[in-house]
Amino acid sequence: MQNYHMLADYNAWANRLVYAAAAELSEEELHRDTGAFFGSIFATLSHLITADRIWLNRFTGEGPKPKALDERPYDNFADLRAARLEDDQRIIRYVRGLTPERIEANFAYTPVSSSEVVEQKLWPALTHVFNHQTHHRGQVHAGLTSLGKPSLSLDLIYFVRSEGKAYC
Repeated sequence: MQNYHMLADYNAWANRLVYAAAAELSEEELHRDTGAFFGSIFATLSHLITADRIWLNRFTGEGPKPKALDERPYDNFADLRAARLEDDQRIIRYVRGLTPERIEANFAYTPVSSSEVVEQKLWPALTHVFNHQTHHRGQVHAGLTSLGKPSLSLDLIYFVRSEGKAYC
């Protein structure tokens, strides 16, 4: 359980750093295609919140339920950033409420891309949520550096050595 607590805290920390860096961009830079899967930094950050909301809804049956992976639930960066902060806290609360039994239990969901019902244990899906965040944050990081912005230190171990000392 402690590993998931750490990943939820790390996820929120890394998102704060990425959003702080993105807040320094002009509107044009924020929406410029930087070669990431979803194109721009704004679109990639939108995808991340959309995907998190899809998974949180699958896990809890609560909250927004986006219909497509490329939805843009917000038109502006300030609203997207505020929602990211709220959703990171939702993730933390959800993870803190899990038990070892629940982590090992099966759950069922329907993917956005098909009507096939998938049943699996919770823990691989929850691990995917954090891995997915890391993957796309890396794309945002690459976009930031391609725009000439400073590189961010987003390594998990850096989090543990700074704000995550409780996990040492």
